[in-house]
Amino acid sequence: MALMSVLLPNMHALMVLVLVLVALVLFSRERIPLETSSLVVLVVLTIGFQLFPYTAVDGSTLRSIDFFQGFGHQALIAVSALMILGEGLIRSGALEPVGRFLTTIWRKSPALSMLGTLLVCAVLSAFINNTPIVVMLLPILLGVALRTGRSSSGMLLPVGLISIVGGMATTIGTSTNLLVVGVAADMGVAEFQMFDFFLPAAIAGGVAILYLWLIAPRLLPERQVPMKSPVKRLYTAQIRLHEGSQAAGSTLAEAIDLCRGELKVEKIQRGPGVFVTPLPDVVLTAGDRITTTNTQDNLREFAHLLGGKLFSGDIEVDDTHPLDYAKQNQVIAEVAITPNSKLLGVRIGQARLLSRYKLRLLALHRFDREDETRATGVDNTVLKSGDVLLVQSGPKDLSTLKEGGDFLVLDGGVDLPKTAKAPMALGIMAAVILVAAVGLLPIAISAILGVLALLVTRTLTWQEAMGALSVQVIMIIVASLALGMALMRTGAADWLAQAFLSISFGAPGFAILGFLMLAMAALTNVVSNNAAAVIGTPIAISVAQQLMLPAEPFVLAVLFGANLSFATPMAYQTNLLVMNAGGYKFNDFVRVGLPLMMLLWLVLTATLTYAYQL
Repeated sequence: MALMSVLLPNMHALMVLVLVLVALVLFSRERIPLETSSLVVLVVLTIGFQLFPYTAVDGSTLRSIDFFQGFGHQALIAVSALMILGEGLIRSGALEPVGRFLTTIWRKSPALSMLGTLLVCAVLSAFINNTPIVVMLLPILLGVALRTGRSSSGMLLPVGLISIVGGMATTIGTSTNLLVVGVAADMGVAEFQMFDFFLPAAIAGGVAILYLWLIAPRLLPERQVPMKSPVKRLYTAQIRLHEGSQAAGSTLAEAIDLCRGELKVEKIQRGPGVFVTPLPDVVLTAGDRITTTNTQDNLREFAHLLGGKLFSGDIEVDDTHPLDYAKQNQVIAEVAITPNSKLLGVRIGQARLLSRYKLRLLALHRFDREDETRATGVDNTVLKSGDVLLVQSGPKDLSTLKEGGDFLVLDGGVDLPKTAKAPMALGIMAAVILVAAVGLLPIAISAILGVLALLVTRTLTWQEAMGALSVQVIMIIVASLALGMALMRTGAADWLAQAFLSISFGAPGFAILGFLMLAMAALTNVVSNNAAAVIGTPIAISVAQQLMLPAEPFVLAVLFGANLSFATPMAYQTNLLVMNAGGYKFNDFVRVGLPLMMLLWLVLTATLTYAYQL
């Protein structure tokens, strides 16, 4: 087949192909929230096919309302239910024994501990979303590095990558797997059962574990965690105005202007038990006590500019009685924004870190910023997954923070939660997996029953269950399914398959399968792996049909390729979390992840070729 023999697709298919390209560009733009890009794609599809209806050769009409079917697709239902089940494991502390075990082996045998950690992480990731697993392991590994004096560089990145590899082993390992299996079933391919592709994934996983254990740590330079450089602590103090103070008789707005706009007033006390709301037009009087928080140097300067005296409690601050950080019962800690945090996409100035979480922001670290951005001037910065915040807070407030899901406290602690509901959560998850594995119920139904069991047994509340759902994941799945439907129904997928075969004309089946997997691997490191998987699946099936070969190996090529998201930090949500927590650079992922991607590509291509006799 010559390249010129591939005819142009119909106009609807052509427009869908253009929209796919636009979607891939949108999905790769970090400044545009993924859920926003997904909604744009969905709206364009629905409006486009409403204004310009499409009737297929067989007489069926593709209606605009059909693109909303993704909201009820079994893959989305299964993904959402599994996210809630994973939250049940975390909230109940069901993974606490695993954390204790890993902590113990690191103390006894550091030489083999890395291998044990990689094995445990890979096995867990085959059945549980890898995000909570990585969130559990990061503080443990940081604590090991602190206690043993080892560099965390050789631990964090390999563990993050093996969690992705482990997710390839079963249909429920990742949302990508569920989507590929679901779309393939919609197109008439026999539905994969939970362990149908476990063997090739296990072989690849064994190779990956050896690489990440023996080779990867030697490829990584030593990196320091992001917040090791000195930082100025914040203190809370009172500025007391006396007779003759420059600020007495001025409005609060004028007093703030005297301090160059940097004075942030928390409260104004006017006499015993009398407080004045700190509004801009409030007139300050002699005897007022202005409570504010800032660095020691700034507090002294504010007191000088306002003509007042600085007090800590009832003691005037001077050379004999300096501000005492310890007495204010404050500690400095690093906290990371988790992939499921409610603060994703929220501007720092609107996050209410102090009032809601009792956190005072000292600095922000993000992998694409070389400097530590001070709190001043970052109010408009939009928080992203993996952002590391250097904060000041009380020990009790930090302990409370660990119980929520918005932040990961990177203090190296191993005080994992444990509740009486842990066995219940673990039993429910095991039952869900067992029922689906033996084929009694589809995973979507067994997972929904598991969610109901969590709620009935009060292992999770409705609020906690809803908090486990990610709008970003839901929207990208729905938009991807809509694009996949448009590709299939308009004939665009068949045209892409013909073009693909035209380019690879004369190549044997195993080479075409390898090229397809490599294309998916390259795509998934730039855009969402769910989008890559759903777009690639109909193309893979069409390629197999035109080659008159079984569709299963080509579907698995898409599934495995879309999971090879190792080469860039943006490729997978846990990559960013690991990158910022460990202080890695972009090139560290390329240095370790690209060889791993190519190695597993070769192993999986060879395994599928042998298994299906291509």
